[in-house]
Amino acid sequence: MRQATQTTSNQICNKTSQPNFYLLHTIYSHQNSILRYKSNPPNPILSSIIHKFNSAKEKKKFHKYTMSTINIQHLSLSLISIHLLLIIFPSSTGAAPVGICYGRVANNLPQPSSIVNLIKSNGIKYVRLFDIDPTTLKSFSGTGINLTIGVPNELLPFLANANEATALSWLQSNVFAHIPANQVRYIAVGNEVFLKDPFYTPYVVTAILNLYQALKTLNLTNSIKLSSPQAASVVTNSYPPSAATFDPYIESAIIPLVQYLYDSRSPFMVNVYPYFSYVNNKNHVSLDYALFKSKNNTVRDGALSYSNLFDASVDAFVSAMEKVGFEGVPVVVTETGWPTKAGEAASEENASLYNGNVARRAADDVGTPRRPETGVEAYLFDLFDENKKGGEEYEKHFGIFGLDGVKAYDIDFN
Repeated sequence: MRQATQTTSNQICNKTSQPNFYLLHTIYSHQNSILRYKSNPPNPILSSIIHKFNSAKEKKKFHKYTMSTINIQHLSLSLISIHLLLIIFPSSTGAAPVGICYGRVANNLPQPSSIVNLIKSNGIKYVRLFDIDPTTLKSFSGTGINLTIGVPNELLPFLANANEATALSWLQSNVFAHIPANQVRYIAVGNEVFLKDPFYTPYVVTAILNLYQALKTLNLTNSIKLSSPQAASVVTNSYPPSAATFDPYIESAIIPLVQYLYDSRSPFMVNVYPYFSYVNNKNHVSLDYALFKSKNNTVRDGALSYSNLFDASVDAFVSAMEKVGFEGVPVVVTETGWPTKAGEAASEENASLYNGNVARRAADDVGTPRRPETGVEAYLFDLFDENKKGGEEYEKHFGIFGLDGVKAYDIDFN
């Protein structure tokens, strides 16, 4: 959803800004998709991921890695049996977290301190930030609100090029100097890079690995998880959900990411917008199906039945990950929402219906047909309208609150 520079998927990184561990080049091909990395000095974590990926592609036995023993530098996860997945990725108990995105592509927003008071007064305990603005981070300090902190795409080359000491210094001075570590739930490294900002694709995994080492030095790898939010369009053939696969043009980039997520017990992050699916495919997607209103008109997928596009979208990612050999990776919906005006079917009523259902289902720990026992952690987009956003006019109007702090429609975050 966030605005990004559009570039071609074949664009190669500028050699003048090569990181220490960089993706030398990516060959996108439907028949033979291979990552070629250059590492000097060698990075054992990166080498482990690449070796497993290349071996699997060559032998066409990638699925067997779900039961293999995977050793990543200082991160040993013995996967003795598939049954251990229940231990590695335990089912949630109680409510799944539901939070809100705090976008700031606007020139008329209240001061961060006022916004934090608004968030607290509405019982919102989870917030996603899209950057590392010091004033914004400081305003949350000591509030007990759990943050997902975004690393902007343009910082990825620097972090990929950083050694452990540099990554540690960056993390301490840009994040932990402003917010205590116990309030950081996730660090989202980039946003929708692989399809919408592919220039930065070579830097995603190496930036994550360097930040992981910094978190390890601080003994924070169990409490703070790293991931990289993806656009829903990185999955193709998503109807029905069990048929979903990753786009073959980005598979060579996304598999090393999923390997890291699996090994480090971190979630796959995805931005899901049934509204976009509806307005762009009205002949195939009904408004009721997008709005959780489809009671009788369901989509059958083998023994499973889907009554809404949100569940189908989440399960499509589950299926895509399983097809490349990774079962049990949690899915976190890092953005989802519905506009209130300026577009077809954009209204406060529909936004209330959609966002209300997402929040209610999380609070009730309602899972998807493929994972019925696991509620879906989700972040509603957006706190306010953003008057400086580009794109279609409706993209400016996802705000749940007005600038005066009054809700545009009734919704309960608890």
